Amino acid sequence: MIILLALFMAFITIILLFILMIMIVVSVIKNKPFPRKMLIATMSCTLLLGSTIIYERYFFTFEEINQAHVQDGPGPIDSPDDTYSASAYYEPYGGAAGGVNVWVEVINHANDDQTKIIYYSDAKQDFQMNWVDDETLKIKNNDPRYQNQDRSVTLDVTSEIYHDRGDACRSWVLKQDYDDCYEADL
Repeated sequence: MIILLALFMAFITIILLFILMIMIVVSVIKNKPFPRKMLIATMSCTLLLGSTIIYERYFFTFEEINQAHVQDGPGPIDSPDDTYSASAYYEPYGGAAGGVNVWVEVINHANDDQTKIIYYSDAKQDFQMNWVDDETLKIKNNDPRYQNQDRSVTLDVTSEIYHDRGDACRSWVLKQDYDDCYEADL
């Protein structure tokens, strides 16, 4: 939703900038006053666009996951000491020509069933998860046909997160919840 708003604002800003440039040329050629109102409108739109981009980039949360079309994936699977359970979910996008995102949610049963997302990526053909020990979850997400698209990772569920595009790693909001953040090498 925010991306569509940013695209719309970028379109409006470009149009205003183009009109401003024409008005400046006309004011110079015809010796008319400088178009201050158009400059203020263009600068305001540019500031709003910049603010939206900064918000989208540095205040990322997982709130934009489309919960309406969520499909259950593997899980829940319990950690060896039953402190945590991990479940995967699929989020289709883009209609028939689109794809599927996958995320892994971990529930901490020792802390009032607190829930957090520790993994988010584009789903590949082979997705599996299993516990290595009480706090370490191994997530396999790859397609044997395309080795450069392997999104597999092993995470300490208490302090690590993976987001394939790195949005969670840049987020000032999420940085306080995780010590280490990983992203795909694209």
